[in-house]
Amino acid sequence: MKTLLISSTKHLMLAITYGVLGIIVALLFTGIWFLNSRPELSLWHTTQLSSQYHHDMHLTDFEQYIALEDELFAEMESKVFTQTTELTHQPLNRYVPGSYSDPQKWPYDWNRSFEWQSPQAEFGLLLIHGMSDSPYSMSHFAQHFKPKAHILGLRLPGHGTLPSGLVDVTWQEMAEVVALATEHMRKTLAGKPLYVVAFSTGAALALNHELEALSRNKGASYAGLIFISPAIGLTPVAAGAKWQDRLGRFLGLEKLSWNAIQTEYDPFKYNSFAVNAGDVVYQLAVRNQQLLNKLSLEQKAQLADVLTFQSVADDTVSTPDVIIGLYQRLALKHNQLVLFDINRMDVNMALITNDPMEALKPLIVPKQMQYELTIVQNQHQRINEHTLQIIPDVEVVRYRADQEPYHEPLSLAWPTEVYSLSHVALPFPASDEIYGPYKGEPNYRVHIGAAAIRGERGVFGVPAAETLRQKWNPFFPYMIERIENYIEAEQSEQ
Repeated sequence: MKTLLISSTKHLMLAITYGVLGIIVALLFTGIWFLNSRPELSLWHTTQLSSQYHHDMHLTDFEQYIALEDELFAEMESKVFTQTTELTHQPLNRYVPGSYSDPQKWPYDWNRSFEWQSPQAEFGLLLIHGMSDSPYSMSHFAQHFKPKAHILGLRLPGHGTLPSGLVDVTWQEMAEVVALATEHMRKTLAGKPLYVVAFSTGAALALNHELEALSRNKGASYAGLIFISPAIGLTPVAAGAKWQDRLGRFLGLEKLSWNAIQTEYDPFKYNSFAVNAGDVVYQLAVRNQQLLNKLSLEQKAQLADVLTFQSVADDTVSTPDVIIGLYQRLALKHNQLVLFDINRMDVNMALITNDPMEALKPLIVPKQMQYELTIVQNQHQRINEHTLQIIPDVEVVRYRADQEPYHEPLSLAWPTEVYSLSHVALPFPASDEIYGPYKGEPNYRVHIGAAAIRGERGVFGVPAAETLRQKWNPFFPYMIERIENYIEAEQSEQ
């Protein structure tokens, strides 16, 4: 009887083991089939440009990078644009000459690095865009500060050209180009302060540039660090992204190298997203945390003051990690964090199922904060002595460890149809020609922010979540004012 029981148990365990393995294999093949059943890859997904910057090119100055960039865009013209002239049935494709999304229809080619020199410049600004973006995402900061600053808008390797540029780019290559641009600006400014304004992955690269230098006991390069939606922490899913790419390469299935395969209707940002791009940001964020663990408080104190703007609702980077992974780890200086809350009108809150502020409340303890926190939130209007009504107008609430919260109304308000900002919204004002809400006069150019296309589910090629994502910042004027005040304060202390 005992022998029979042991034998039955072994058979049961084997059956369970084989069953689990069968389920795993079935799920794996189902996942592969699903990923490979997506739209076919196009020329801009598969073409590799030999002039894209790689580590083994060993460039020694920024002028060489600009010369390489000239070769890169000439190569893209030859390999792609000359091959797409017949695709007139794709009027919203940035790679079709003359289409609504053709970057050449704009008066300035924001896909390329740009440098605006000014003999009267009081300081320098290095502008660094985010992953899958281009220098266009920093264009409004450049235009605002042009009268008083020497400006360099950097195009990171793999960007501004073809989505295929992100299939094999590394964060180290992007960091090397940031270093070239930084050294170029420091030499050109000849002692004048250099500030960096950086978005998302660009912020992580700017932070990495300083942390790497401090870890080698070299001085900091930037007089001020201004971050917008910085990529400090990402979801753990990003850590496994590289395995999808490796599996695709092993099986010869190129589509597995892509998280999204879409029509490239945005003239200055990739709509398709390579798996490697997410892994690059994750590895960069991990490296920055390793450096922060390694540095002493004395070394961290050499970092310039950090000013960050972050939406509490951000589906790309982790807002709690901005606090935990950065602000709680900085030295005690005049670091500032600005959080944009969601629009808490009653009609919105009735539909919001996951309030992002709930995850942040345990982290916001003013008496324990070593930085200044500002929250941009709805104002409360008193109806009577017992009732407060939430209104679209906003106020800033400023928290310091040694003071009571300070409330100040702003002459700004939430638009009726907007319930929150997003990761991509912060760098763009309402006046933005591509992402803003106003169509303006017909100019035969794509206007993504004003699109309001409706129809049945499962028909349209662009996901509804993408078309509904907020793409401009109603509080951009406040953000610019804070940046101006920050730079003025930093200059007065030097």
